[in-house]
Amino acid sequence: ELDDRPWPGFHFGMTGSFHVYHDKSNRPSFWKVEICTEDGSRLAMRNVRRLGRLRLYMDPWQESPVKDLGFDPLIKIPRAAELRRLLQQRETPIKSLLLNQSFAAGVGNWVADEVLYLARINPHRNASSLRLPEISLLRKSLKQVIGKAVNVEADSHRFPRTWLFHHRWGKDSDAKSSCGNPICFDTIGGRTTAWVPSRQA
Repeated sequence: ELDDRPWPGFHFGMTGSFHVYHDKSNRPSFWKVEICTEDGSRLAMRNVRRLGRLRLYMDPWQESPVKDLGFDPLIKIPRAAELRRLLQQRETPIKSLLLNQSFAAGVGNWVADEVLYLARINPHRNASSLRLPEISLLRKSLKQVIGKAVNVEADSHRFPRTWLFHHRWGKDSDAKSSCGNPICFDTIGGRTTAWVPSRQA
């Protein structure tokens, strides 16, 4: 049975969210799709800007776009040796690669920045140049950041205070990490990238 609450793990940012309820009177405004289950639970997709999309497939794991996604960094992250093999095939900045959904599914911009910050890796580094110890740190950081975000249901107030996340917004030229180190803002792969040169060699 589904809980009567918005699902924090299913927000689409500016494009909508899913809501679960039992009584039709609790149906959210701007709903576009409603699914009713045998036990009376209802799942609605709220989509104010009408930018969200739902696809229904008989076997989604064999259909695009799902079948085209890369590994799941929460439950199916490759071992370090396999990850090194995948990275060695990519001549692109590691930040750009982490954002590529065909490489790693679900890694967004701030997540990629946080992972690289914790792993002490320069976001400009070519993915193929990473050595095995660095890849092991990258793998550990990826699991740590994704795992924590999921465990706290993406409630940023519950993210560790040492994370870059709390200091990276607004492209403030005076922004500093929790350790007091200056944060730089570059554009990599078309995305704003926050990083700390004194930490990320």
